[in-house]
Order: sequence, then structure tokens, then C-alpha cells
Amino acid sequence: MLELITTLTLSAIFFFLFNKWKISRNSNSTKKPPPGPRKLPIIGNLHQISNPPFRCFRALSNQHGPLMQLKLGETTAVVVSSPDLAKRMLKDLDPSFADRPQSAAADIILYRSSDVVFSQYGDYWRQMRKLCVDELLNAKTVRLFRSIRRDETSRLMDSLRESSGRVVNLTEKIFSHSSSVTCRAACGGVVEDGETLMKLMADSTRMVSGFEVADLFPSLSRILGALSWTRRRLEAMRRELDVILDDVIERHRRNRVENGSGKNSEFGSEDLVDVFLRVQEEGQLRIPIDNDNIKAVLFDIFTAGTETSSSTIDWAMVELLRHPRVMAKAQAELRQALKGNSTQQDDIVPNLKYLKLVIKETMRLHPPAPIVLRACKEEQVINGYTIPAGEKVLVNIWAMHRNPRYWDDPEMFKPERFENQSLDFVGGDYHFLPFGAGKRMCPGITFGLATIEFALSQLLYNFDWKLPEGLRGEDLDMTENVGLTVVRKQNLFVVATPYN
Repeated sequence: MLELITTLTLSAIFFFLFNKWKISRNSNSTKKPPPGPRKLPIIGNLHQISNPPFRCFRALSNQHGPLMQLKLGETTAVVVSSPDLAKRMLKDLDPSFADRPQSAAADIILYRSSDVVFSQYGDYWRQMRKLCVDELLNAKTVRLFRSIRRDETSRLMDSLRESSGRVVNLTEKIFSHSSSVTCRAACGGVVEDGETLMKLMADSTRMVSGFEVADLFPSLSRILGALSWTRRRLEAMRRELDVILDDVIERHRRNRVENGSGKNSEFGSEDLVDVFLRVQEEGQLRIPIDNDNIKAVLFDIFTAGTETSSSTIDWAMVELLRHPRVMAKAQAELRQALKGNSTQQDDIVPNLKYLKLVIKETMRLHPPAPIVLRACKEEQVINGYTIPAGEKVLVNIWAMHRNPRYWDDPEMFKPERFENQSLDFVGGDYHFLPFGAGKRMCPGITFGLATIEFALSQLLYNFDWKLPEGLRGEDLDMTENVGLTVVRKQNLFVVATPYN
């Protein structure tokens, strides 16, 4: 009797598993993945990926189409290079594509990815993003920060005047300027050990790219993590970051107790750290936060507010030095509008049309985030191709900004191309997405543009520029560094002469 029961049970299990396999096979046979290049065993298409990845993605997409699947080790990723497809995913099907792909590096340096950029789409992300926008990144607060922008830009101008006639590293000076603006706005003052913080910011954006070996072979992540030099470096960076950010938080907490007001901003109000501490103490958040969550979001703010602004200013200066006619036109507009009274710049700069064209064209050729990283939350069918839940989605903004279907002479720096186009920065036109699109669009557009416009206008108004002796504009290396942001690989060295 026992043998009969055992036989019937095993038979039932066998037929159940067989039918499940058959259904799965039939189901999978109807699912068509996007096209892509031929894959090698184990590594897939990794042998075809070179740095920077957005350039090789464009080359591969030209062969295999604007919706292309790549096998990256054990994982797969869909590369999107078409504005129409980007609109479908980032707008029409948002939030189905609002998640972020998992990143081992982000988990380490960003406190289990509890920041705004890499946290998964949901209540926690909405809560933290809202706090940042309401308290730091809205238009009213950005206007309040004009005195910070003016003060830090004045320091930059003074530094350049002191170096008049000598070769200076403009890239470093611009990065330091943007960092100081962001730190003073977010936490009421320049952070102690700012040089270490700036180095951590620059290094982390190059390392948190989602192409770490542990991300590509998740089944071996523990073994690879133990052997990874990158992981050890990130853990060391995280320890350095803890020291700096813990000091920022403790200084604010101590001041809240000592002065009783809880207001550490330069303007006699709460800064972002004060707000985080207050809502943490009140305990009324839907999702409680701890110090690690605060540190993750602060590092987000410091990095995004510094890297994107400074790299855009740097690229703009590089392009203007390569195109003297454009620089002369931008300077003429500025000097005519101000007529020697630079104190009016706060009100005049936002209305300078040609300067805005220069910034737009800089962001077209050198978008701050060349690839928008997303993950598919639930299975979707796009143009007849199935994208399974959990798959990485890489929207190649850089390639779309250089697509000849949408841009004449796409590789040329021509600000005039925007004169008769109503393209803006807020993601309404999907062939121009310098700040991304959809619910995960960069929330710091207003803050970033204010920093860029004011600093660039002062640089152009106050100085005449040339390259070091023997170097021509066409000789400048335009290679990009690898990372989340498009930073020029080589620093920009210039000679600045004060303009009278």
C-alpha cells in the first residue's frame, strides 16, 4: 500500500513539473527579446563594451537597432537610443520603469542605496525627494541662495585675478566653487575637510556606474566582493565619508541644543540638515529615518550639486575656447547688457538669450548624465519585444543628443541651433533630456542652472581667455572620463586676463 501511495505521489509530482515546464516553454516561445549582438559563453557581450560605454552603445545600436539587448555576464540590459522609445518608457509607462538597477558600489558608498538617486521607487524615495525639493531645491529657496552664489563666485574671480597672466587649473577652481555653493546651501557652511569630501565625490561618481563585476555576476557576488580591490576602496571611502558627515550632523545637533532654535542656515532659518534632524526627532515620518539615511541624501546633494554644475561650466569653457567666435558673441552680449555694472547680474543673467543657447548646446553635446539608469518593475512589451521584470534599462541620452535624425551637424558646437526651437530642460522633448525625464528626473534643475548661469556669466564678463602658449583649441582632448557624469578626462588649463 505504501509503495502504491509513493508511486502515485511521485507520478503526480512528475506530471505537475512536466506540465509546468511545458507551459513555461510555450510561454517563453512567444516572448521575443530585443535584438542584439552575438554573445559569448559566460561573458556575453562584455568583450564588446569599451569605455566610455555610451559611445560603444551608440556604435552597437547603429548595427542592431534603437532597442537592443546586451548580455552582461549573468545579467541582461536593454539599451534605448530612440527618443520615441524613451518617451514610451519614461513617460507613457512611468512608473513601470522608475526603479533603479541594483549596484554593489551604491550599496556601500550610499548606505544601502538609501539616497534619492539609487533608492528604489516607492514611499521612502517619495518622502526623501519631497524633503529635498521643499527645503532646498524649490525656486523660492534657490532665489534666497543668490547671496551665496554671489559670494562664492566673487571668491573665484578674486582667485583668478591673483593668477592673472599665469596658467591656472580652471577645472579645479570651478569644482571647488560649485562644491562651496552646494555645501553652504545644504548645511549652512563650508564642510570641514572639504578637500577630502571633493575627492570622495569625484571618485565615487566614477565608481558607482553599475558595471562592477559583482553587479554582472550576482551569483558570485560574495566571492568577487571578497577579492575586489574596488570594494575595499569603496569601504575605505565610506569610512572617510562617515567621519565628515557625522561631524556635520553632530555639529547641527549640538547647535540645536545650545541655541534652542534649531536654525543653522546663513539666513537665520533651517538648512536641509536641520530639517532632517527635526523630522527625525518628531518621529512623524511615514518611514522613520536614521543618521545613515541623512548621510546618504546629503552625499547625493553634495555630489549632484557639485559634479553636474562644475562639469557643465567646464565643458562650456572648453567649447568656447575651441570656438572663439561663439565666445566673442557671448561676451559681447554680456558686456553690452551690463555696461560696466556687474552688480545687476542677478537680474540680467536669466534674460541673456545667447548665454542660454550656449548652456543648452553644452548640455546637448555633454549631458551631465549620459546614460539614464532604470530597471523594469514589471514585464512590458515594447515594439513587440518583451522586457522582463527586473531587467536593466540604459537610456543613452548622449546618443540621442547626437542623432542626425533630430539634429543638423550633430557633432558640431552650434548654440544658434536652439534659436528657433522651444526645447527646454524639463523633459518635454525626448531628443533633448539633459536632466532625464519622468518621475526620476533630476529634482535640482533650478538649483543647478542658477549656479551654472551666474558662474559662467561672471567668467565671461570679467576675463578674456586664452590657452597656454603653444596649445590650440582644436588640440584639446575631448575624451570623457568613465562614470555617472560626463566629466572631461583632462583638466582645463587656461590663462585669464582681467577685462577692463
